[in-house]
Amino acid sequence: MTSRRILPSAFLATLTIAALAGCGGGSMDHSDHSGHSAGSSASPTGAADVVTDPTCPAVVSLESVPERVVTMDAGAAAFLIELGLGDTVVGTAAPDFKTDFSGDIRAQLDAVPVLDHGQGSAEAVIASDPDLVTGISQYEFGGFDGTASVDQLESAGSAALSACGAVQDVPVDNIDETYRYISALSDAFDVTERGEELIDRIRTQVSDATAASRDADVPVLSLSSVPDAGAGINTNGGSSLANGIITLAGGTNIARDQLQDFASLSAEAVTEANPAVIVVVSGFADSSDEDLKAAIMASPLLAETDAVKNENVVVVPQRILLSPSLLNADAVQIIADAVANAS
Repeated sequence: MTSRRILPSAFLATLTIAALAGCGGGSMDHSDHSGHSAGSSASPTGAADVVTDPTCPAVVSLESVPERVVTMDAGAAAFLIELGLGDTVVGTAAPDFKTDFSGDIRAQLDAVPVLDHGQGSAEAVIASDPDLVTGISQYEFGGFDGTASVDQLESAGSAALSACGAVQDVPVDNIDETYRYISALSDAFDVTERGEELIDRIRTQVSDATAASRDADVPVLSLSSVPDAGAGINTNGGSSLANGIITLAGGTNIARDQLQDFASLSAEAVTEANPAVIVVVSGFADSSDEDLKAAIMASPLLAETDAVKNENVVVVPQRILLSPSLLNADAVQIIADAVANAS
């Protein structure tokens, strides 16, 4: 599975950005490319300071609000557009995460120059002379072949800001990493009030989406491929953003106790947990969403689950389930409807 220049002084006094849990996991290198130590940033939920992961690119201090921004993906560009900052985006390093948008924001995303149709090469990003480079995953900064590391960007005079998950020893039960990213972006551009308004809007969308399901406590299994008993059943663990979205939707991720982004369950464990909802995570398989869903429902390893028996299987794009997105509330809505159907 699968972001820097001048910030207001009040923001710099409190912010050290950290790693994105939702796009991590697996065998990715977790070394600290930025050379910065972990810190904490104010929680938008009003809770105590959130300790963040030291592997996430920190914001390098700048002298003024950024005027030239390169996003490492179109999802990050969407946040900036929604905050009224679209005119600062001089390019996106790659077109990833644009597929799920429509209407005016899709038109604005389509108008953003694409610097690289791969993962976003360091040369293309640096050549755009950005004040700030930002993205929804810390792995977009040297974690993919050819992408610029934080050190490379800093040497070129660019700052980096990535969405960041919290370091914690309990399962994620929210989408606070999305809210933290919005707060970080809006503070960086000195439009804090816009950020607060956007967070409130998404919170309201989530609340409306879960009105009928939030207290349901229905077992849920997420799958991005057809399960293979011999290799274990791969799913999303308790540290993933997907776990937070499932929890908000009133579900209980049957792999929530595995505190990692990606987890593996035995066929016996899945049978015992008996998920009433299966979430098909699209965007990884070569097959169409419909074919992937049909293949998962046809798996003999899942035949006895309530989800398959009742055909309570839904498709959610990985772009809005596993990563901070303006559309995270849409993912909550899809799963909440399935949870309510199972209740």
